[in-house]
Amino acid sequence: MDVVIYHNPDCGTSRNTLAMIRNAGVEPHVVEYLKAPPSRALLVQMLDRAGLTVREILRQKGTPFAELGLGNPDLTEDDLLHAVEAHPILINRPLVVSPKGVRLCRPSELVLDLLPPQRGAFVKEDGERVTDDCGRRITA
Repeated sequence: MDVVIYHNPDCGTSRNTLAMIRNAGVEPHVVEYLKAPPSRALLVQMLDRAGLTVREILRQKGTPFAELGLGNPDLTEDDLLHAVEAHPILINRPLVVSPKGVRLCRPSELVLDLLPPQRGAFVKEDGERVTDDCGRRITA
């Protein structure tokens, strides 16, 4: 299975998502999007496949979101795309692309819908169990 993760290694959610991909027996293409951001055309394509708008993937915390006035509802998708092109840190992460679709994996376990079954237990960095020893999703 060909999987791409737009990853930030400093983000726990992104690290957990990457680990779940690997726990499914898949070695993804890892794109550190702050070093190699997706092109505008690729980002638009991913958003279309995910059924998301640019506004829905904007990250506010730790970004120039407020300084750029990106909360203004009058800004167009084009305006927001320009901001994301200039400041890739505005892209919320991780975005995962697989043959089963594209998702913004927040929370990280959303990635499970894009993957083959887990190959065993998975526990997040914070200790939360996601799958049992048989790879079955644990629900609250």
